[in-house]
Amino acid sequence: MTEHVRREPVHGEAPPGRSADSESVPAESGRGDSADDRRPRRDLDVVLFGATGFVGALTAAYLAEHAPAGCRWALAGRDRAKLERLRERLAELNPACADLPLLRADAGDARALRELAARTRVLATTVGPYVLYGAELVAACAEAGTDYVDLTGEPEFVDRMYVEHDARARETGARLVHACGFDTIPADLGAYFTVGLLPAGVPLRVDGFVRSSALASGGTLASALTALGRGPQTLAAAHARRLHEPRRPGRRVRGPVGAPRFSRETGTWALPLPVLDPRVVTRSAAALERYGPDFRYRHYASVRHLPVAVGLTAAVGATAALAQVPVARRWLMSRWEPGSGPDAERRARSWFTVRFVGEGGGRRVFTEVSGGDPGYGETAKMLAESALCLAHDALPDRAGQLTTAVAMGDALLTRLQKAGIRFRVAAQD
Repeated sequence: MTEHVRREPVHGEAPPGRSADSESVPAESGRGDSADDRRPRRDLDVVLFGATGFVGALTAAYLAEHAPAGCRWALAGRDRAKLERLRERLAELNPACADLPLLRADAGDARALRELAARTRVLATTVGPYVLYGAELVAACAEAGTDYVDLTGEPEFVDRMYVEHDARARETGARLVHACGFDTIPADLGAYFTVGLLPAGVPLRVDGFVRSSALASGGTLASALTALGRGPQTLAAAHARRLHEPRRPGRRVRGPVGAPRFSRETGTWALPLPVLDPRVVTRSAAALERYGPDFRYRHYASVRHLPVAVGLTAAVGATAALAQVPVARRWLMSRWEPGSGPDAERRARSWFTVRFVGEGGGRRVFTEVSGGDPGYGETAKMLAESALCLAHDALPDRAGQLTTAVAMGDALLTRLQKAGIRFRVAAQD
């Protein structure tokens, strides 16, 4: 059992840092191999938008302690006074933060967002629900050739942004990377890690099983309820995306919703999770040849006891039903104040694991991704490291709407391991 193992690069035969694969059809972006050549020249490396929110402040604190010397980063949001108070707190962690630039912009001010995007190489945002507040910022980054990362778990938003901005982003060289937190990095990079341990060029099957002890914040609840209440819009966005996505003859990639079952591999009850994660994993598989000619991924919640599994299923069903009624949805959202979340003591007790079972070519491997508080502490870490990875690391020359595995792959995997998120091999046969 080890956290650092020798594995085949998922990028296939291409040398590290170079590949023609992309989630979308690749286009010449004018970027070379080196990090400096690939990036537009801007006066800032990273801007954190929504910095004063609950997860935004945690992300800012992580950057204050871990951004490399010389990284030019800034805080952005709509309330100057809150930004100033946050900067004062960050300066207590790192005195250099006393000079952090503060940039004022509102999520609905298209002009201010264009100016924001034009100043930085990478723009990270925590402002959601993204389907309500995120579109203008994605448009600004796609137009400016600015790399973009967010924390969305909303399938409708991701599909709409693909249809509206993927083509322009490929023209300008922007990398639009959604879901750079617990949604969906553990699943996406965990599957990527697992595939790298299996034989190449053969059909592969991977199942992921999620367990967590975390509590939700007001912002997370608002995003989830908004997504649940927009079923028709989500289906329409998915249909529009299918019409725009290129066909890939000769390869098959599937992400079926599995049936509830008892998993002998994990010793738990497996409940299908129809969330964004499996869609992202299969998009990575479609873009990267290393996932083989026929790839299947299934995503489950992992529950130890049958009564808990039954109760959880009923609770999710009831919540989804209530979310269809606007009055009920607003009532549920009002139970938790936006910008609030679990305190530091509760977050310190939280944890997550995602276990993977991968099979192919007569070989089977069991892997695990694990860490601390998934929704906030580890999510802030994942978002910050994703932004730093795009800003500073030599990466494949790709552009458009990309997944974390496609855009950053091994570079982000290495960063997260160094930051304390564990990727390990549990067993192989």
